[in-house]
Amino acid sequence: MAAQRGDLYDGPAVVGPPDAVHQERRSSAHETALAMEIAKYHLQEHRSGDSTPADSDVPTPDSKEDLAGQKAPQRTTDKYAFAFDIDGVLVRGGKPIPAAVDALKVLNGDNEFGIKVPYIFVTNGGGKSEEERCIDLSRQLELEVSPGQFICGHTPMREMAEKYHTVLVVGGEGEKCRQVAEGYGFRDVVTPGDIIKDNKETTPFRKLTDRELENSRLRNFNQVEIQAIFVFADSRDWAGDQQIILDLCMSKNGRLGTRSETFDEGPPVFFSHNDVVWSTSHEHTRLGMGALRASVEALYKAVTGKDLKTIAFGKPQLGTFQFATRLLQQWRKDTHGIDSPPDTVYFIGDTPESDVRGTNEFNESGVSEDASWYSILVRTGVFQDGTQPRYAPKMTVDNVLDAVNFAMKREFQKSMKKGTLGTREVAMDGVAIEDE
Repeated sequence: MAAQRGDLYDGPAVVGPPDAVHQERRSSAHETALAMEIAKYHLQEHRSGDSTPADSDVPTPDSKEDLAGQKAPQRTTDKYAFAFDIDGVLVRGGKPIPAAVDALKVLNGDNEFGIKVPYIFVTNGGGKSEEERCIDLSRQLELEVSPGQFICGHTPMREMAEKYHTVLVVGGEGEKCRQVAEGYGFRDVVTPGDIIKDNKETTPFRKLTDRELENSRLRNFNQVEIQAIFVFADSRDWAGDQQIILDLCMSKNGRLGTRSETFDEGPPVFFSHNDVVWSTSHEHTRLGMGALRASVEALYKAVTGKDLKTIAFGKPQLGTFQFATRLLQQWRKDTHGIDSPPDTVYFIGDTPESDVRGTNEFNESGVSEDASWYSILVRTGVFQDGTQPRYAPKMTVDNVLDAVNFAMKREFQKSMKKGTLGTREVAMDGVAIEDE
């Protein structure tokens, strides 16, 4: 063929709360993307001068040459995009999975098709601001990751800040989750440390360290009504955190020291995700936030005889995928000038119960805008060979680089079958494409 493969892509390249609790606003992702883009400049300042994108191995548009040997700008495809889970797909135990760096180089233009492909990151992880997570991921993957293309498990919680004034935030290290919540706009953020500082008998077997005492805020919780509980990140003290959560759930209107006679007057409880296990550097999976959620609900049932209805954000809930859809659309528009949804979004994950299930159900829900969501499962995280996934992916591969290569080849074959170069019709005489 006389045309390059790049010509085939001509043109511009949660669990959210249920509707009764969380009214979606279509402008929310737009506002989030714009707000988080401000953090991008802090990220650029953080990076040293000798690690700028120009000095990295990621190819720039000028790095490709056309058939005549002249430098030609690379196109960004508008036909498809990627969404990545992080832990177990790109990173494991704080270190990059070997194939991850090469996979993102491919999407940034280092591929046989001569194109770039937009992508975002959708992780159930949290405990840090989106900006801080992007700094970590940029360092690990040797490229710049913008907060405008990043969703943590608790990112959609920012939309709850206007509804609840005084909230308890649980999980994470030190004061980080309080800082994240305040950054989201929550006006009065309480931590378990604040409650223990006010009454040390709240948790008989946990004593605050000197640093925790210094950081915790002293107040009289007999006069405070906590309106909602948000578990932003994995608990570092299951016993103490569960005790405080249960005290509030059994209280009258979120006032500590009280007990409801009906056990239905406590504040709502939100978890940033529902993963029971997750992949770390340990040879076996470790318990995650979903396990804490199950434990809290079981303990409440054992103590009160009633069911506790908690709410989870993150994958696999459809709200998170709707949020991701809007963020991806805004990212493509602001960064690549693409003002239309992709035909296909490839979601690459390692957990059948959240990544695969969420992708498949979102694709079948009829609310995925105009895009088809395609699930790809990798073997570098929670899912391992020899097990049968409860939720079947569209494709299973060894690692994220294999996933990217498969998807790009699939898109190439689709374009060849349709006989189009981007948005242009072309003659395909003499070209044979095998059916999948």
